[in-house]
Amino acid sequence: MKIFSLLPWADWLALVCFFALWIGYAWFARVWGQRRSSLLVTTNRYRGYWMRQAAMRDPRMLDGLITQTLSNTPAFFSSTSILVIGGLFALLGTNDKVTELMSEIPFAQTTSLVVFEFKILVLVAIFVYAFFRFSWCMRQYTFVALVIGAMPPPAEFKSGKFDALKYADRAAAMVGAAAETFNDGLRAYYFSFAALAWFVSPLIMVMGTLTVVAILYSREFHSDVLRVLRD
Repeated sequence: MKIFSLLPWADWLALVCFFALWIGYAWFARVWGQRRSSLLVTTNRYRGYWMRQAAMRDPRMLDGLITQTLSNTPAFFSSTSILVIGGLFALLGTNDKVTELMSEIPFAQTTSLVVFEFKILVLVAIFVYAFFRFSWCMRQYTFVALVIGAMPPPAEFKSGKFDALKYADRAAAMVGAAAETFNDGLRAYYFSFAALAWFVSPLIMVMGTLTVVAILYSREFHSDVLRVLRD
């Protein structure tokens, strides 16, 4: 409970703004993305095209390779998150030297060791969240492979024994869920840079958070990639 009295009100306000903007933007991107197609919603349409092609493809080795390739990226970030968490815990053992170094940086806020450790633990919490999202994304891609592997042969779709569209939509929804989970983890990495600014000052942290939100909004709703995919 010592942290509640040691942390200035400006830092508490910056921390509240940080999480409010993070959660608020995630909600905004999900809701507004349905009205004005975001990058995730637009690529979900291509995922639907992919799975409709996969349903009529025989054999489906290409689709298995694509799924494996897609799962490599969250696997990389998941491993990286563990390394970052380990590095942050190692930093806790040398916090006296780090705080001395931070005090020499111009405009950096001078804080006690307890406050410095609390800021590191906030960063740890962010990367723990990212790890769980990336690891869940990896597992979702194994479900995608399972759904593709369970698809009947194209001949049975053509005969009308099974509904190809139903199988394709189920697989596309699973791939879309995995992509959204990956998006959550990647968003945590973006906001971790804003959290790093907290070591300088709470004002810089808020400004960094607003900058991250602006970058994410630009990439998800006004990027060149989105413009190409929409055309």
